[in-house]
Amino acid sequence: MDLKSFDPEKANVERPEMFDFHGVTMVHYFTDNWENVQKFQARPDDILIATYPKAGTTWVSQILDLLYFGETNPERQTTIPIYERVPFMDLLIPGVFSGKDLADNLPTTPRLIKTHFPVQFVPKSFWEQNCKIIYVARNGKDNMVSYYHFDTMNKVQPEAGTWSSYFQRFLQGKLAFGSWYDHVNGWWKKKQTYPNLHYMFYEDLIENTGREIDKLCSFLGLSPSAELKEKVLSGVQFDNMKKNQMANYSTLPVMDFKISPFMRKGKVSDWKNHFTVAQNEAFDEDYKTKIDPTLLFRDEI
Repeated sequence: MDLKSFDPEKANVERPEMFDFHGVTMVHYFTDNWENVQKFQARPDDILIATYPKAGTTWVSQILDLLYFGETNPERQTTIPIYERVPFMDLLIPGVFSGKDLADNLPTTPRLIKTHFPVQFVPKSFWEQNCKIIYVARNGKDNMVSYYHFDTMNKVQPEAGTWSSYFQRFLQGKLAFGSWYDHVNGWWKKKQTYPNLHYMFYEDLIENTGREIDKLCSFLGLSPSAELKEKVLSGVQFDNMKKNQMANYSTLPVMDFKISPFMRKGKVSDWKNHFTVAQNEAFDEDYKTKIDPTLLFRDEI
């Protein structure tokens, strides 16, 4: 499997249609390998990074890769793209890419694996093996804006359409991986009964990356040296990652960077540049009825 030399035009990769899959809006690229993914055999030391799309997955993936391998195997960061170091378990592009196969064959200990699945779709072996799981949640307004721009440039996602239609579909949960509300609420509820789940907020990472890395290390039982911590902090600064070809997805031909970069702004409150007053009011009303009241997001920092 070589995504870097993959030509989506020749392979006839087309924008997918959305459909209901076990009560969640999905597309076939994330369900075609369903049976195999559900049979995935997790190991006790596997670490699963879970998010709704565009909520900080790559950021936390890079943090973990540096924490675990930044000293012992530093060449990884300059020679292997992030989507191979931390494979996307859900994704199957037939004949080209199987995230499940990549995860099976990871040579590292621990294996770092990512998913956008809602909590009920996670293969049961992760729970049976009591794996550590890191969930990152992002304010819904910024998450919507980031996902919109992502969908404009990613050929394995449905067409984004107009901003106003996208706004409505987000509120209705009619985007790939379903409702943002169901996603963040479902994982939050799981945290109450599964102690090996560390629930993070994108806004906290923006506010104080070092503090959040310290919390991560405490959760993972890591005691990095001062030098490694400095290396991690430098390596995961947004501008550094945006320029890093092994982290910014620019080697992935299914994404059209002429439309939008994969890493666009990495800001909090960018939604203010997109939402109308009426949309902001509509979102706030919707939010009141759908969000778990114990789950506290911030609009700004």
